[in-house]
Amino acid sequence: MLFNSLHFLLFFPIVTMLYFMIPYRFRWVFLLIASYYFYMCWKMEYIILIVVSTLIDYYAGVMMGKNEDKAKRRKYLILSLISNLGLLFAFKYFNFFNDSARAVFNHFNIAYYLPAFKFLLPVGISFYTFQTMSYSIDVYRGEKEPEKHLGIFALYVAFFPQLVAGPIERSTRLLPQFFVEHSFDYKRVTDGLKLMMWGFFKKLVIADRLAFLVNGPYNNPGDYSPTQLLIATYFFAFQIYCDFSGYSDIAIGSAQVLGFDLMDNFNRPYFSKSISEFWKRWHISLSSWFKDYLYIPLGGNRKGKARWYFNMFTVFLVSGLWHGANWTFVIWGALHGFYLMFSIFSYPFRALLHKLFLMKKFPGVHKYVQVFITFHLVLLSWIFFRANSVTDAFYIIRHIGDISVSDVISFAKGIQIEFIIAVCSIAFMEFVHLIQRHSRIRHMLAERPIYVRWAVYYAVIFGIIFFGKFTQQQFIYFQF
Repeated sequence: MLFNSLHFLLFFPIVTMLYFMIPYRFRWVFLLIASYYFYMCWKMEYIILIVVSTLIDYYAGVMMGKNEDKAKRRKYLILSLISNLGLLFAFKYFNFFNDSARAVFNHFNIAYYLPAFKFLLPVGISFYTFQTMSYSIDVYRGEKEPEKHLGIFALYVAFFPQLVAGPIERSTRLLPQFFVEHSFDYKRVTDGLKLMMWGFFKKLVIADRLAFLVNGPYNNPGDYSPTQLLIATYFFAFQIYCDFSGYSDIAIGSAQVLGFDLMDNFNRPYFSKSISEFWKRWHISLSSWFKDYLYIPLGGNRKGKARWYFNMFTVFLVSGLWHGANWTFVIWGALHGFYLMFSIFSYPFRALLHKLFLMKKFPGVHKYVQVFITFHLVLLSWIFFRANSVTDAFYIIRHIGDISVSDVISFAKGIQIEFIIAVCSIAFMEFVHLIQRHSRIRHMLAERPIYVRWAVYYAVIFGIIFFGKFTQQQFIYFQF
């Protein structure tokens, strides 16, 4: 079920109403059924994968809780990891590695007969797999007591607001919330609805409109001019941000309506002054997951600079592969790993430049320069993320460099209303981001007179109604 569908607009109010009407002791059952129904609306039979993953991790957690010997506990951790990663590999990565092996064998004229695995990629498998693995690892480490209530644990795995695209919640944070009785709270509910409204604005008005302006140039780059390719690249940066952060806002808001607190997943990432800061602001739940469960176990920055570089680069390669089974995603991850390595390596030189150019006397200028450079480094990497192939990505990069004045003038003469609406919508969003540097705008509005608040609410609602694209485009991160 898509958030941006009539189905969800009927499903969510009904679930909310019934959730607060039924006795507390039955709520977990109701939410679990609703969550399974939510997922089965996409493809019914793939609920089996979630159930299998849930049962294996529940069993592994309980058995680890019964054994204090670390060697015995490790066996059940390995069971959990192999099971989850095995399902993820089979459904998401088998064909990628199989096709890559076939290409290598064919290059050397060696027969290769292993067939492809012809199954549709289960929606959200990377998200709920990482969520369940974090539970098993936390139990193994002794940071979380194993959950004895199978139904509550199943709800933790399948909780519908964040099931298919996060945020990836830790068991230590989300599981205890299912044991709390949530009463209807007007302020909490309205705050959640406001956040959902903002998410719908970003998705329907900005992301889905930009999709129409990005898909053509990126699906057939040879048919478009350098200026069109460049504009599509800028637009994709905002499309993917609005699409994914819009989903997160709707997920966090809908959970808040029901009384649950999900972690923030985005914090104005395009205002970052470095790549390191960008990854503290972008997809925060995944970044923190990789930090806690891969980067630190690899040794982090504690084993010398060479190992530090290796650990960082490994994490970003894995992050790229997590996003998709394609070499374009691997290159995207590698680029971000290289950015961070170069940042560390070049720090003494940059500190010297900082002193020579007296940047301390012009902190504002220095900040804007940092934001500009960081944004364009991220923009370059987005080309590989969005391109259909590595060949297309390099074609786009080469031809963007061929922009001429006449090409820009020709593009300007052909600008249509869709382009103008997209630019104005992005400008409005960034204006909101600037306003809420120190406080969330919904909290700021709460302090304003009622006519100001409702004027803003109606403006956003009518903006969604009149300028939204209601074609039920799937969220980009559903493919991951």
